[in-house]
Amino acid sequence: MLPGVIGVLQATEVIKLILGQGDPLVGRLLTFDALESTFRTLKVGRDPECPACGAEAKLDASQVRDMDYQVSCELPIAGD
Repeated sequence: MLPGVIGVLQATEVIKLILGQGDPLVGRLLTFDALESTFRTLKVGRDPECPACGAEAKLDASQVRDMDYQVSCELPIAGD
């Protein structure tokens, strides 16, 4: 059940972006508590110093795709 719910939500976001309709979750994180059947939305801001998405990002698409996000954004990777 859970993969289906999340999959439908992801597909809906893609459709909204392609059609330019609705309010996509850009800059927000949607969390789903399956045990309580509740959703919560959190605002997520960009790190202004991030070389991939910061205010003065100077990386092209291929550099962003191949970069090490743990090093560049100083975010821990699950399992570390």
